[in-house]
Amino acid sequence: MLRRAVWQGVVAGTAGVAVMTLGEKAEQRLTGRPDSHVPARVLERLTGLPERPGRQPRPVNLAMHLGQGALLGVLRSVMAHAGLRGPWASAQFAVVRLTNDQILENATGVGAPPQTWPRPELAVDLLHKAVYAFATGFVADALAGRAGPGERHAALRPGRRPGIGPLPRGEAVGRA
Repeated sequence: MLRRAVWQGVVAGTAGVAVMTLGEKAEQRLTGRPDSHVPARVLERLTGLPERPGRQPRPVNLAMHLGQGALLGVLRSVMAHAGLRGPWASAQFAVVRLTNDQILENATGVGAPPQTWPRPELAVDLLHKAVYAFATGFVADALAGRAGPGERHAALRPGRRPGIGPLPRGEAVGRA
């Protein structure tokens, strides 16, 4: 399962970044908001690259933007393989995506906690990260198929019901 989840997650995360970026560019055209160079600054600090004042190099920005999205896609793929799928799972994943950004940005001193941001800036960031999470989830769910242990467990008694115990040993790590 893990090998499939990795390559499928990279594909799903990359697709999610592409959809998010298209949305960001459309939003920027409408609002006039400039590009953010926070991803480049974070990557420079994480890797020890020299920091450049003012406008950051586009390749470094894109590397962080795409790399972070592709790597996090692996987690969403693992979720799909475990049976955590659909809008609910994508909403959970959106929180992970936002948390990852905040850990990296705040730990490196590049960013500030979201509660200190201007509300319109916060709303835009939340929207774009949700677009990423749901697009990534859509692709991850489609690639994972329906053979995960969570799906087999849910099939024991469909619907929301109490009293469903764990799958017998050996069945939880099945063919997914």
